Amino acid sequence: MSVDTNYTLPGNIFQTIFEKSPGSILVKTDLPRFTILAVSDSYLKVTSTTREAILGKGFFEIFPDDETQLIDEKAARHVFTKVINTGKTVDIPSYRYDVFNPDTESHELHYWSCSNVPILGDDGEITYILNTIADITEEVKARESAMESASRLRLATEVTGLATWDIDLQHHGFYYSPRMVEIFGQLPGTVLTIGSMRNQMSADDMQNIVRKSFKEALITGEHLYEIKIVWPDGSVHWIKTQGTIIFDGNKRAVRMLGTVLDITESKRDEIRKNDFIAMASHELKTPLTSLKTYIQLLAKKISKSDDPFVSNALAKAENQVNKMSDLIYSFLDLSRLEAGKLSAKLQPFDINKLINETIADTNLVNNSHTIIFNSNEAITVNADRERISQVISNFLGNAIKYSPKEYPIIVTCKITGDNVQVAVTDYGIGIKQRDQEKLFQRFYRVENERAKNISGFGIGLYLASEIIQRHKGKIWVESQEDAGSTFYFSLPVTVDGEWLAGIVQATN
Repeated sequence: MSVDTNYTLPGNIFQTIFEKSPGSILVKTDLPRFTILAVSDSYLKVTSTTREAILGKGFFEIFPDDETQLIDEKAARHVFTKVINTGKTVDIPSYRYDVFNPDTESHELHYWSCSNVPILGDDGEITYILNTIADITEEVKARESAMESASRLRLATEVTGLATWDIDLQHHGFYYSPRMVEIFGQLPGTVLTIGSMRNQMSADDMQNIVRKSFKEALITGEHLYEIKIVWPDGSVHWIKTQGTIIFDGNKRAVRMLGTVLDITESKRDEIRKNDFIAMASHELKTPLTSLKTYIQLLAKKISKSDDPFVSNALAKAENQVNKMSDLIYSFLDLSRLEAGKLSAKLQPFDINKLINETIADTNLVNNSHTIIFNSNEAITVNADRERISQVISNFLGNAIKYSPKEYPIIVTCKITGDNVQVAVTDYGIGIKQRDQEKLFQRFYRVENERAKNISGFGIGLYLASEIIQRHKGKIWVESQEDAGSTFYFSLPVTVDGEWLAGIVQATN
């Protein structure tokens, strides 16, 4: 079966399609006039004109050249001429042409791209040029914004001395800013690789800091560490690296990027400060020890005296000397800690017995509060007995400082899973939520009107935190303002050989 189908198109169909097309104008190649033969509706809207006003007119009658266009290679006259001379399409990726907005009666900034296509006539010569435009204003603005952001970032990194880096974890690409070469002490133009940079790091830092940080970053997405590097000239420098990991939709790590900062000067200042603290503390220990001895001898000599004032004064003097001694030893521990020389002597011991001894020592110095601790069972842990006593003593000392005398201090110790958990509870002034996260930072002190006259440098809890962390334990606080606080720490009950070797190595 056959079907005769007769397709009849309207005579003006092609003109109608052209007029409804996006941003197009058809001009005749009758140089230098370039007569406009057809124009689309969207082109008319952009140029704020009408079809009747421009059809049959020369292109440059409607869109006259200005002085800048005479030398601009993107100008219409130059482009049309090039199309005729080459017989090829000429594209202009981007140019500016502002559009008049009748609502605001002003011209608005716009960017366009255009294509100029030659169309041959029956004689094979280029008879027409089809000029098609597209509004790319948003794309240009986005690109300029991105370039501005990149420029600001580059300026910020240059001012702060930061180097930036980017690692493609899938294809092993490594990209970095020129500042990275300077930070690693290499000559300008040196090509860095991940391997060459690792060679400038110590094996211990690679194993205990860099690799550990990377493993944690695969879980948290963030990493931060400080390590030493050795320059080619043999000098030691310190760097701080901070970055983030980017994951794909399947939660695979695909990129790792961040910054590196040379912190050598600040580290050297810190070392000098710690050396000074250590030296000053050592120098102060001797006269304080002598002073304490003289006070004790004097107290013994006049013990049979009937003068209560003298006895009381000597007791208070010895108490102040003890406070000064504790402070000096805290500064010594701080300097050792930050120099990596805070030693740990691990041994098994009964932690409940240690708690009882520490409470007894605390009561000798300050018996103003009732400290309650009930425990009959022995709980053995592998740790540094003296350091753990230091942590418990700090908890008790803070509880005494910040709670009223009429309220008891409660100490508990119990097994929770594979850990032993020690807690010290007081019913004192409590701690605001915003302060709780910062309590274990070095030199941090809570700003509280009721605590402003209580002495301290914010060292004790920082040292306690470092001691517990070195034992692979945890330390934290639970508190409510005006309702008291409970300070906790937990330690592993059993310790494997690999962990013991690691902690000994880390603390020696």
